[in-house]
Amino acid sequence: MNKLPVNYELSHRDGKARAGVITTPHGDIKTPVFMPVGTQATVKTMNPEEVRELGADIILGNTYHLFLRPGDDVVAKFGGLHKFMNWSHPILTDSGGFQVFSLGAIRKIKEEGVYFRSHIDGSKRFISPEKSIDIQNNLGADIVMLFDECPPGQSSREYLIPSIERTTRWAKRCVTAHKRPDDQGLFAIVQGGIYEDLRDKSMNELMEMDESFSGYAIGGLAVGEPREDMYRILDYITPKLPEHKPRYLMGVGEPLDMLEAVEHGVDMMDCVQPSRIGRHGTTFTKYGRLVIKNAKYSLDPRPLDEDCDCYVCKNYTRGYIRHLFKANEMLGQKLATYHNLYFLIKMMNGARDAIIDKRFIAFKEEFIGNYTQGKDSEWIIPQRIED
Repeated sequence: MNKLPVNYELSHRDGKARAGVITTPHGDIKTPVFMPVGTQATVKTMNPEEVRELGADIILGNTYHLFLRPGDDVVAKFGGLHKFMNWSHPILTDSGGFQVFSLGAIRKIKEEGVYFRSHIDGSKRFISPEKSIDIQNNLGADIVMLFDECPPGQSSREYLIPSIERTTRWAKRCVTAHKRPDDQGLFAIVQGGIYEDLRDKSMNELMEMDESFSGYAIGGLAVGEPREDMYRILDYITPKLPEHKPRYLMGVGEPLDMLEAVEHGVDMMDCVQPSRIGRHGTTFTKYGRLVIKNAKYSLDPRPLDEDCDCYVCKNYTRGYIRHLFKANEMLGQKLATYHNLYFLIKMMNGARDAIIDKRFIAFKEEFIGNYTQGKDSEWIIPQRIED
């Protein structure tokens, strides 16, 4: 069998936490890694040069959104997503499964695929495992995801068992449909809700196709389940996934949840949260969240985070950024987004260094001790959100 186009090399361990490198056709990714989300071929408010400047090795695009607008055929005519958006580094595309299943009453799940109405114009649309892979082949991302059924949070066992079995059947169809196995790595998605035995069922069924997969994602978490259940499932299933392939926790971007995931052996994470809360005036800091719109910052000459060395914190004050938000100036959203993305990427780089130096637990405890003491700090219940 030919070598897979996306590979993982594990270099260091500290307990279950891992540091390594993912190789892709468009470059290497040091792990553990946070991946900024560029849902519609853009990380909101940012240009690609800025995203690279703040340290991102990889970004995400979304199959559902790019299928609807501008159309994957349009992107293909520009030479693929890398050229279309002027990003020469690795890209991962989500299969669209989470998006179509979150449409609720305006979608119907059938064995052949999912029928739904566009959230843009209400037009009737259809995505099957084959169609999802075809779209992703056209987009040309380095990492593509199989089309799975993403069950609602805290789904019952009765719902999950046939859902897992459908996801397995769809996975086989995705493998068969994949036309670019030489330059696009296909990731499986392990489902099973909050039930350990069902996670085993999903994983074991997918492992029968292991030679076709470059990595494994953990789906169906951060969708409204209690935090303790999320951590319990991570602790249970992550170490069982293949050691020589990357492990991807989908849709998590809260700092403390991210560090917990790293401790359990997760290599990759993504979320729209840093850009979404940034556009609404909330930023991460060493001592918790800071809501920059608050009046108390109107004369504050300090940066957003006095311990941050990002471009924003080196050049702008809290007072100025608050002014931008109060005046509805787009620059405020841009600066807050830049800082938030930098904060999470720097945190993950720090976690990587700590793993290499065998001091990850001390790093995590110090980070949590600082982050949870701020007055604006809010450790939110995890919930996967969409930009």
